[in-house]
Amino acid sequence: MKKNSLIKLCLAGMILFFLAVRVAAQTSSIDLTFTAIDDATSVELDSIKVMNRTQGGDTLLVWPDTVLSLTYVGIPEMGRNGDLIKVFQNYPNPVTDQTTISVYVPDKDQVTLAITDMLGRVVHTSTKLLDKGLHSFRFTPGGSNFYFFTARYRGISSSIKILQVSSGSDAVCSLDYIGSESSFPPLKTVEDFQAFRFNKGDELLFIGYANGLESGIMNAPQENQSYVFQFATNIPCPGMQTVEYEGQVYNTIQIMSQCWLKENMNVGTMIQGNQNALDNGIVEKYCYNNNPDNCSTYGGLYMWNEMMQYTTTPRTRGICPQGWHVPEIEEWRVLFGAVDSQFGIGATEWDLPPAQFLGYDVGTNLKSISGWIGNGNGTDLFGFSALPGGYHHTNGYFNGVGEAGNLHTSNEIDFSDAAHLFLGYDLSGIGLSDFMPKTYGISLRCIRDE
Repeated sequence: MKKNSLIKLCLAGMILFFLAVRVAAQTSSIDLTFTAIDDATSVELDSIKVMNRTQGGDTLLVWPDTVLSLTYVGIPEMGRNGDLIKVFQNYPNPVTDQTTISVYVPDKDQVTLAITDMLGRVVHTSTKLLDKGLHSFRFTPGGSNFYFFTARYRGISSSIKILQVSSGSDAVCSLDYIGSESSFPPLKTVEDFQAFRFNKGDELLFIGYANGLESGIMNAPQENQSYVFQFATNIPCPGMQTVEYEGQVYNTIQIMSQCWLKENMNVGTMIQGNQNALDNGIVEKYCYNNNPDNCSTYGGLYMWNEMMQYTTTPRTRGICPQGWHVPEIEEWRVLFGAVDSQFGIGATEWDLPPAQFLGYDVGTNLKSISGWIGNGNGTDLFGFSALPGGYHHTNGYFNGVGEAGNLHTSNEIDFSDAAHLFLGYDLSGIGLSDFMPKTYGISLRCIRDE
């Protein structure tokens, strides 16, 4: 009797164990979709590099593969080992007139193609005998804003979502065969992806490559998300050429996928150099040499705590306008790679220890062409127009106007110090330092929220 009871307990324990393992093994996935534009014109991506800035590691998607599926436990669920049918994201997407869809067929067989609209109505269906390889189709949408395209092969299906910019048209949906390639796209296998670990909340750097250019986006995805790389530069941010805030009008500047204010912040009440900014509900700034005209030219000089509005959270709004924030080091690094002619986005150059000058010509390309001692060496190649606003010392004096530009980050180093950037009038690189006392007053440039 005791023996039977013991067996039952063991069996129950084993069942509970396997149930627990099964539950633990279940994972949720996040689907990340990538497209690109130049201003408002669609751009075909050559490839997308994804770097995990939290855990390390990277992976690469090669056109026409523009969708990355990540599990929460660390291994991308790519399912792209060459033996499954695969529909690649259409280009362009969203669609304005026509779009191209590519389908990989692992072996010669019948493939059923179906398109449904947002109401679930079938607007096209056909079955084709397709050889092994990559096949391209031209899709012309009708009057719906949203479609599903599904290819079914040997009981296995693959689908994508297609968006249309404008609708209301009386056009009839059509799907035309374009042609084929015999080889499978040069994608990584599942084994290749296993080195890329991901946990929900990890900070990822996405780098899009197109036509010899690169554009970067930083994000910590929490759910399915679509990212649009911007390849326009040295133009006002599309849809937001200026920002009016606290009586000041700021211009904007688009540099690849980042939108910046073109001028340093100049908000708040001026205090004298022998005073300290206080947490009193009033934004307080220094103007170089206690001259308000210098604030008009170079922007205000702000103590770190005042600029952050007494929080230590990276990417906080601080004293920036609504919808903008104080950039963190990682965002500055993306900018560095976007403008430097030798070291691209994600290059190890930008990860070198602080307190040294980085890059080849990043400083030259960011600096304005005038306002520096001897006119400096700035080319302002990307319209960032960095100025030499100098700094305010803790002891109350000012130094460096015309010679140096110092810019805040939202990264606290310790109780006393915060990271900052340094631009010199005759230096081609850029300084990234972690020993700027929070009590110094320096310039602030705001970046738009994602």
